[in-house]
Amino acid sequence: MVPDDIFQYMGVAWLLHHFNWTWIGLFAVDDENGDRFLQLLMPLLYQNIICFDFTVRIPKQTDTDDLLERMSEFLDKYPVLVNSKANVYVAYGTPTSMHSLRMLVFEAERASSLFPGKVWITTFQWIFQSVFPERIWDTQVFHGAVSFTIHSNNPPRFTKFLQTINPSWAKGDGFIQDFWEEAFDCTLEHADEHEHEPCTGKENLESLPGTLFEMSMSGQSYNIYNAVHAVARAVHAMYILRAKPRKQMEGWRMESWNVQPWQVHHFLRSIQFNNSAGEMVRFNEYKELVTVFDVTNWVTFPNSSFTRVKVGRLDPWAPPGQELTLCADQIVWHTSFNQVQPISVCNDHCHPGNSKKKIEGEKFCCYDCDLCPAGMIAEQKDMDACVKCPDGNHPNNKQNECIPSIISYLSYKEPLGIVLATLAISFSLVTALVLATFMKYQDTPIVKANNLSLTYILLTSLLLCFLCSLTFIGKPGKVTCLLRQTAFGIIFSVALSSVLAKTIVVVVAFMATKPTSRMRKWVGKRMASFIVFFCSFLQSSICGLWLSTSPPFPDKDMHSIYGQIILECNEGSATMFYMVLGYMGFLAIVTFTVAFPARKLPDSFNEAKFISFSMLVFCSVWLSFVPTYLSTRGKDMVAVEIFSILASGAGLLGCIFSPKCYVIVLRPELNNKKQLLRVNT
Repeated sequence: MVPDDIFQYMGVAWLLHHFNWTWIGLFAVDDENGDRFLQLLMPLLYQNIICFDFTVRIPKQTDTDDLLERMSEFLDKYPVLVNSKANVYVAYGTPTSMHSLRMLVFEAERASSLFPGKVWITTFQWIFQSVFPERIWDTQVFHGAVSFTIHSNNPPRFTKFLQTINPSWAKGDGFIQDFWEEAFDCTLEHADEHEHEPCTGKENLESLPGTLFEMSMSGQSYNIYNAVHAVARAVHAMYILRAKPRKQMEGWRMESWNVQPWQVHHFLRSIQFNNSAGEMVRFNEYKELVTVFDVTNWVTFPNSSFTRVKVGRLDPWAPPGQELTLCADQIVWHTSFNQVQPISVCNDHCHPGNSKKKIEGEKFCCYDCDLCPAGMIAEQKDMDACVKCPDGNHPNNKQNECIPSIISYLSYKEPLGIVLATLAISFSLVTALVLATFMKYQDTPIVKANNLSLTYILLTSLLLCFLCSLTFIGKPGKVTCLLRQTAFGIIFSVALSSVLAKTIVVVVAFMATKPTSRMRKWVGKRMASFIVFFCSFLQSSICGLWLSTSPPFPDKDMHSIYGQIILECNEGSATMFYMVLGYMGFLAIVTFTVAFPARKLPDSFNEAKFISFSMLVFCSVWLSFVPTYLSTRGKDMVAVEIFSILASGAGLLGCIFSPKCYVIVLRPELNNKKQLLRVNT
């Protein structure tokens, strides 16, 4: 008839977990029952991430000779209560052992005026009653205690029965006499022989404080009440069977009314009934009483009286996860908490944005707090580890929330994109204007003197280079990613190979003017065309290998710039990309090497000095481009490459063609054959 303890201990763990109390103190009677309590409760605490600061074993009240010594050692433990950071104490013990616990609390209060209020959680074995010496102890320390009590209900006329009890019952009943004298501090004997006043017989049990006597039936008494009814019903069933002697049950006959205790067991197994209070009494498959526990809040008063308020229910028949129900707003806490839900933790909570860090040598409930690393968040309190944000999100400044990342790419709508696009179009128009000018004056000596076909190839490739830079602006797509680097590499290689061809033609032409020179056969369009074709073919082969093995593709970079998703073209193979740039650099260096010695040739015969200066500008731009390109990310990287294309193209256009345009447009008198044949001295 006594409910199994394990379900009650599960309720204790659930209660602690419900209020997030992770740092508690434990009190258990020092006997086998206390050992079992700790053995069963400890795993439940660990499962709910709850630790205990200390464990105090309460001595039993016995008549052994060492009781005083044990009590003295026990009372010396009061500093544990005073110094503990735990605000919640869980106590288990019999009513007699609870007297020892109250002595310890009284000693702690007496020794320290700063002894704080605590939340006491007790099991149903605890009965909140006092014997005479404890009347002077303040019960306010237990104000707001929460107890698991066996569900009870007053049977009909129970309160009226208590009201009829009077001292006349004491005749022949030593218990009533002792209780009456103890409770009302009077005597039922002759007053001359005793120190106390005689009992008047008009004492009322309702006037006693709750610590001495309660007018409602306790859970233990309710169980006894149900047990008596269960046995009575079992005996009644046996009596009914005796009234029918011909009826057999499991092979034996009831021959007489001499009932043995073991014979009652068979009938008790099948007992299920409603008691007089209207509640169902039944057993589980193990023939154990399965009962509901009430979660009771103890509210004490200065006059040592108290009241019990039901604030919850622990129901073994409830669906999983709903066994414990609480009305937390109805709980009255100890006055030291100012009616704010108490906190009982080893240390302060780690706020969002921080994670727990284990402290060596301490229990897992004690920890430090560390700020989350860059790029990670902690959304809740006391997270064991920080987590990364999903793709497309990044942490906010407090690192407690993920927010969407900004999509970033060089757009035509932003100022930088507008400026670069404007420059590209402007240079394209200027190049087209220069090309139109040369086509218009193609019969003039200054245009004819420097290989007209190479000039057209160079201007056309420069025009396409400027226009090619526009493919770097805007949202990267599959086609633009495939073409923009390869197209730029091939077109610019055509431009450089044209410059190289022009340089070689100038040098060969100068050498061929000597009468005995064998270089005359190399002067002509076939050599220039071969140089342009061969140099451009090598670059085209590199780009073709690039596209066939590891072509560029649209990609997203979520890590280079914090809080941004960079839409970019992944070059596929960085090696091939730098081979393309390296080949253009090689052409520029070869051209500069050939043109530099020829810069002192007579101005009338060559462009060498202009080509030398243009190659110097070209090499300076691209030598600056490589480290700058590698040190930037996102749209800035794209802008650096566009600027390098525009700057190097503009350098070729300005250095090579601006002097000729000056003569053609502004100084036409110099554009004649006589001037070209004049040799500077």
